Amino acid sequence: MKKDEILSHLRAAKAAHIKWVQKAKLLINGLEIEEDAIPIDSTECKFGKWFYGDGQILNALTNNPVECMSKIESLHFNLHDVYLQIFNIYFNKAKGGFFTKLFGLKRKNVSEIESKVAKEYYDKMEGISHDLLEEINRLERRLIAVSEEKISALM
Repeated sequence: MKKDEILSHLRAAKAAHIKWVQKAKLLINGLEIEEDAIPIDSTECKFGKWFYGDGQILNALTNNPVECMSKIESLHFNLHDVYLQIFNIYFNKAKGGFFTKLFGLKRKNVSEIESKVAKEYYDKMEGISHDLLEEINRLERRLIAVSEEKISALM
């Protein structure tokens, strides 16, 4: 993979992360969002798939300390952990019968208090997302600084 391809994939993963956070915002603002539109698992969202796939090549860059990728991973995991709290507010699964399990539940009605709590979780998510984007941007700058020859040597 060439440097411009790696940069392109990194930027696409960053854009996917931004969209993921925006979907969570739409959810707490009352829009109907399908339960599976915002993956809970940090390895199932588009950013996570990139990070644990092609993104791992960036661990080999000499100007990219291991702490950078570890920090990105930790922030990304924390982000999903906070989103899980929002998910539980909006999609709390009640025990149901066969048809409930077969077809899943629609988004439940959320009380005013639950909505306020979800917004507080979202504010926390925004802070984590901001920190994550800063780390991703730092990673991007490091990648830009690496010569094409060094990247080719990694492949």
